[in-house]
Amino acid sequence: MNDLYAIEESLRCAGYRHIAGCDEAGRGPMAGPLFAAAVVLPPGYRLEKLNDSKKLSPGIRRKLYNIIIRDAVAVQRAMIDVEEVDRLNVYVASKTAMIRCIEALAVPVDCVLTDAMPLELDIRCESIIKGDQKAAAIAAASIVAKVERDEYMMMMDRLYPEYGFARHKGYVTREHLALLEKYGPSPIHRKSFAPVQRVLSRLQLSLEEA
Repeated sequence: MNDLYAIEESLRCAGYRHIAGCDEAGRGPMAGPLFAAAVVLPPGYRLEKLNDSKKLSPGIRRKLYNIIIRDAVAVQRAMIDVEEVDRLNVYVASKTAMIRCIEALAVPVDCVLTDAMPLELDIRCESIIKGDQKAAAIAAASIVAKVERDEYMMMMDRLYPEYGFARHKGYVTREHLALLEKYGPSPIHRKSFAPVQRVLSRLQLSLEEA
């Protein structure tokens, strides 16, 4: 079984003091902003059930979120709105959000661990494939980003109840595609994403033919 704490323990033995884990939530959805978070955990910290946020139930994820916010040495988050996601593309938006998190942390970090996202920083940065399953700080950051993005999409569901954002959180599901076709894009749909582009093109064609 993978030791979620081994990477950070090895880095601390090598002399690194403040190790930040960084991850994002919302690269795949066709609606809603992208969230990223950076978390610095205390040396020797252990948190039962800590794991990749996608492997946790919403209830456990929320409980762990509360504990992480309480216990972490530092937590920082960044949000990239839909207009900026469309302008930058989702990969660059993810990288931008992570760098903003790192730069805004309340403690000076000397090493950053990310979930398969290389960052151009002046300090050591380790891009780890499936990092949210291999490093505690990345798993913690994935939980913070996921919980806060889901809560944002719940708020958007109250603003735009016809789209079902509370259920699918903006991801591409059969239900979401059907509602997009029925109602057209909302202000928080990503215009650069193919399903949204197709609906916008059809609407534009209809206007031109009218």
